[in-house]
Amino acid sequence: MIIKMLAVGVGGFIGSILRFLISQIPMYKSFGSYPMNTFLTNIAGALIIGFVITYARQTDMSPEKLLLLKVGLCGGLTTFSTFSVESLGLIENGNYLMAAAYIIFSVAICIVGVAVGMKAAALV
Repeated sequence: MIIKMLAVGVGGFIGSILRFLISQIPMYKSFGSYPMNTFLTNIAGALIIGFVITYARQTDMSPEKLLLLKVGLCGGLTTFSTFSVESLGLIENGNYLMAAAYIIFSVAICIVGVAVGMKAAALV
């Protein structure tokens, strides 16, 4: 269990540092207020987790390495990658209504959660 926790921790450390570094890249003014750095980070995370899952299925990847890359790296980089994998899984399994509900509610409720958190922090 300790090795698995260390794998997640190391991956999360790397993913978090990568996310920070990406956020420091100056973007062109033509994007306006569009959060391009986060958008690109989320796309990268989705691409990475998709690659990792498929590669792990095709090879004899150790559970610890999978945890480091999937849970740690992608989780530290962005949780959007996990959200994307789960949404695609629902769609692939024919759970279209569940997938739609999951996507809509996840995005909407997280936006509301950010707003509520901001309001709560303003009260402190």
